[in-house]
Amino acid sequence: MNTPASSRQHQVTLRQRMEIAERTMAFQFEKPSGFTFRPGQYLDVTLINPAETDVEGNIRTFSIASAPHEETLMVATRLRDTAFKRTLAALSPGAEVLIDSPGGSFTLHNNAARTAVFIVGGIGVTPVRSMLVAAAHEHLPHRVLMLYLNRRPQDAAFLDELTGLQASNPNFRLVPVMTAVAEAGPGPGEHGPFTAEVLRTHTTDAVSPVYYVVGPPGMVNGVHGLLNGIGVDDDDIRLEDFGGY
Repeated sequence: MNTPASSRQHQVTLRQRMEIAERTMAFQFEKPSGFTFRPGQYLDVTLINPAETDVEGNIRTFSIASAPHEETLMVATRLRDTAFKRTLAALSPGAEVLIDSPGGSFTLHNNAARTAVFIVGGIGVTPVRSMLVAAAHEHLPHRVLMLYLNRRPQDAAFLDELTGLQASNPNFRLVPVMTAVAEAGPGPGEHGPFTAEVLRTHTTDAVSPVYYVVGPPGMVNGVHGLLNGIGVDDDDIRLEDFGGY
């Protein structure tokens, strides 16, 4: 996601960092007073005087993984061998970064009569976690299905939390889809490639669904084509790709 810089920045302190999947880390920052956002939105994070930099620069855009009612602002990312990611991963609690005001419109639709179908690949889970946690907290009436695509369970950020979320929100159903059959091992959900048949199996009772497709560009493009191929109109599809994470 490449976005223009916001006109307002906040200097915030890192509260905690934690590994949430293989090669994937979450960062919890203090929330500035009066900072508001809608679940699913993003913000820019700027490193302050980093020890190293490279041609990709010191700013990255991250979806907000926390829900608005939660105490901290959380972002999460796959770790890559870039100056920004190395510096971010090495930050200790108490370190400070700059964040911009939130932006973006990848948010839950208003019409609760329509089922929300999230088709999520990998770290694309971050804005979806925000929406799902907020929906449970606010007791929204929307019926929500999440098809969560990863190679293996250890690649799936927030998997245990999302599994538990079904207990607090009876309108939410999670279907893990592990595509690396030989490596995934036994477990709930689907094992193998994500196909039109897998989608049909789990959406038979979806009412006038709105599809949210989020993840790496190749996955998003592939699922978009699959949806079009089974007759889903683009008016009912919302896309968000995470390039270069």
